[in-house]
Amino acid sequence: MLTIIMLMLSGFDTSNYGHSASTFMPYGSAPIFAATTASGIIFSFNSFQTIINMGSEIKNPEKNIARGIAISLSISAVLYIILQSTFITSMPQSMLQHSGWHGINFNSPFADLAILLGINWLAILLYIEAFVSPFGTGVSFVAVTGRVLRAMEKNGHIPKFLGKMNEKYHIPRVAIIFNAIISMIMVTLFRDWGTLAAVISTATLVAYLTGPTTVIALRKMGPTMTRPFRAKILKVMAPLSFVLASLAIYWAMWPTTAEVILIIILGLPIYFFYEYRMNWRNTKKQIGGSLWIIVYLIVLSILSFIGSKEFKGLNMIHYPFDFIVIIIVALIFYYIGTTSSFESVYFRRATRINTKMRESLNNESKSSH
Repeated sequence: MLTIIMLMLSGFDTSNYGHSASTFMPYGSAPIFAATTASGIIFSFNSFQTIINMGSEIKNPEKNIARGIAISLSISAVLYIILQSTFITSMPQSMLQHSGWHGINFNSPFADLAILLGINWLAILLYIEAFVSPFGTGVSFVAVTGRVLRAMEKNGHIPKFLGKMNEKYHIPRVAIIFNAIISMIMVTLFRDWGTLAAVISTATLVAYLTGPTTVIALRKMGPTMTRPFRAKILKVMAPLSFVLASLAIYWAMWPTTAEVILIIILGLPIYFFYEYRMNWRNTKKQIGGSLWIIVYLIVLSILSFIGSKEFKGLNMIHYPFDFIVIIIVALIFYYIGTTSSFESVYFRRATRINTKMRESLNNESKSSH
């Protein structure tokens, strides 16, 4: 907020937005979509995941999960829009007239802009903040990713030592340390923040593809289950979310799209190794239920490769018709995904737990009356 206030006080020129569509979007509309994934905008909205992943520990989940997601996304959206608006309106008109927006190349946009406007103390503060600020996000992700690894260990697809719980604090300490090591390797390999943000955003979006199809499949499999949290417009939001996630993956541009998808598919040998150790007990069913997503990721890579030049493809499908193709293909695979479910041991376990929960709630209701 201090950055927003100081930059707005130092300069506020609304003419920087332009006076027509050609000046407002001098490079067309495609870069707007590309920036959504490639520059990490999607990553900045990622905090809502923590609310969902920690949902079992939230009081009054039927109301507070929805509230938490709405508040998280709203705060992120408002702050991001104001920050970007401030950056645009604070830019000296002389620089834009000389070289245009493509001639502006800041290593640290807000800090460099503060120096340009003569607010040196703010620039120093921003450099410090750039180091301190990620700690908040880091702390929440430490909690979430540690639990994810523990869940994977419980499913039998990673070494058992990674899911070991600390007896004193009841946290998956080994998983947290392992995630820290992986994080350091990632930061070392990707020295450029822009590249790392694009890779993380795209990988996150691939994970988002499974959410809409899974929730609809589960609703079909367990229509009478007791659900404290109910989303009333899932029939609309689920396919819409799947389509938007697919488009956002495409916006990551070739070859980032294919590189991230290849890294994810490379995890299959690890999966097959642990399936072999479990004597291929449920492999056929699991492959049958998940083959659609593997094929879809490959199809998305091909579409990215032959897509429009605006997204670094071969321009065999011109912009914006590439979006139409992605939407149609996404809806086809969405339908396949929602009909590829099967009753696993985890679903049967969830059914038993849900039945006990329903009985407990009924007993509490009777005792209160």
